Formats: sequence, C-alpha cells, structure tokens
Amino acid sequence: MLWSEVYRPKGCDDIIGQDEVVRHLMSFADAQSVPHLLISGPHGTGKTAAVECLARRLYGETWEANTTVFSAADLLGRGRSALETDERFSMIYRKDRSLIVNFKQIVKWYASMRPLDADFKLMVFEDAEHLTFEAQQALRRTMERYSATCRFIFVTVRPSGIIPAIASRCLPLFFAPIESGLVRARLEETLAAEGATVPDDDLDLIVHAAQGDLRRAIMYLQIAAGSKKDFDLAEISHSETGNVAASAFEALRDGNFDAARRIAESLMIEYGLSAREVVGELRQVVRREYNHPALAVALADADHRLCQNANDFVQINALLARIAREVFSEESTAAL
Repeated sequence: MLWSEVYRPKGCDDIIGQDEVVRHLMSFADAQSVPHLLISGPHGTGKTAAVECLARRLYGETWEANTTVFSAADLLGRGRSALETDERFSMIYRKDRSLIVNFKQIVKWYASMRPLDADFKLMVFEDAEHLTFEAQQALRRTMERYSATCRFIFVTVRPSGIIPAIASRCLPLFFAPIESGLVRARLEETLAAEGATVPDDDLDLIVHAAQGDLRRAIMYLQIAAGSKKDFDLAEISHSETGNVAASAFEALRDGNFDAARRIAESLMIEYGLSAREVVGELRQVVRREYNHPALAVALADADHRLCQNANDFVQINALLARIAREVFSEESTAAL
C-alpha cells in the first residue's frame, strides 16, 4: 500500500506546516459554524486532508453522511462517462440531457438532502479549477438557495479559475508549500515507522526535489526504500511535463512568445499543474540546458509572487515576457 495513504493525516493535529490555516479550521469546527471556503495551494500541501479532518472534527462518526465530495475533474473533464459509471448518480443521471444539465441536477439533488443530526452539511468540490464558467454560475445560484443547510468548499491549485461571483462568497484559505525541515522530519518519522533506511544524501535529494510537496516526497521515499539498486531520482522525476516545459523555452528562443504562452498555459489547464509547479518545471529545464543568471532571478521572482497567492496566468505570462526580453532577445542570446 502507498505510504502516502498509510500516513495520511487522520486529524487536524497531524497536518504539518499549515498552523495558521489549521487553527482557523479547528475554530470553525469547535464553534459548529463553517463559512463557504475557497481552499487553494500547491499539490501535496494538505488541502484535501484538511477538509476531511474538518469534517471528522465537525461531525464525529457521521462525518461521511454529512460530507459530499465531487471531483470536478471527473465530472466535467471525463464527460458523460463519469456520470454514467458512478453509482452515486445512477438514479439522477439522464442520458437524454446534456452534461451541464445533469451536473446541475446532481448538485441540486445532493444540496437539497437534509444533513444528519447537524445544522448543515459540507459540499466539497475537489479540482475546482476544472469547473466551467457555466457550471460555476449554476453553483452560485445553488449556494444562494441552500446556504442555510449547506456549506460549499472549493479545493483548487488555481484560485484564479474560480469566478468572482463564487470567490466573493467564500473565505479564502491558502496552503503554502511545506518547509524543507518539516518535510525531512516527516520522512524520517515514516522511515522509523516502516523500519526502513535511506541514505542521508538521498533524503536531502528527495526533500529538494519535492519542493514543498509532502505527498511527492513520501512517494519518492517509498521508491528509494524499496529500490534494490542505486536510487536515481533524476530518472524517476523526469516526466512528460518536463519535455513540454522545454518546448516553451524553444518557442521563446525562436521569438514565438504566443506559442510559449500557450504551452505554459497547457501545463496548467491540460496537465493540472499549479503555476508554482510550472515554474518548477521551467527551473529544471534551466538547470539542464541553460546558463544565464537572468533566468534564475526571473524564476525566483515569479515563485515569490506566486507564494503570495497572485494570479497564476498573469504571473506566468509576465515571467515568459521577462525571459523573452532579458534572455532571448538578440543582444542576450550571445550570452547563452
């Protein structure tokens, strides 16, 4: 079984690196008063686990009955097939209706169900950036109608994908990348619990490669602990997204900014990466193929702005424009 699931947080106190956000969630649960929430942050920082811990603390043994979780990526990304094959929707889904009409009906159905031994229930939308504009407009009306008995929670890596009409109704909570020291401490605890060993040098590499993503770090740790040969982190972490990021640099070098912009946006829209993860992919390309100090500075500046929850698309476009101007202009190309 995956260690990331075995050691998944069971309570709010188990979530590391998000003390301020967890404090807010615990106070909501203890007061039995939860507002609509917009929870954002990079992958592997504890967003989904925190929502589950909130529900457990709020409802106790009936938390599952009072919590409905929708995966927006499945419902709207996979189309009708997701609705047809999900047993939860078998009594609601209608083949003769469009995807968006079925989506509205399903959400309305679950929102109209009364909570069990509670004043309100939780409606959680994971991967909320995949909700289309039309779907979000429908949700806005549902939020207004059922606000007395439902609290809506939107979990996303890209808060800019949520329309203002919904975002303005939610309390925003941001999950920051987890500090390296905390990640390493959790990895050491996991190794001790499993009775496994990994060389300190490999632990350092794993922490660095994870970039604040604890789930990814634990996945790399399990691979390293179970590897019967030398652990090659570079080979494991190399991915298709890295090749896509490299093609963005090629487009910039050829003077085609529009193509580079579309490539970077595809990493967020089609591959589901957060803007900080896109910056991370670009950084890996720079380390392998380029030698220019302006690239390191531009990437660092963009990463800092994104840590402040800035708009993903605006910051990525600004980063690409800066690279095109400072690095790949005719005067700068000779320095590469």
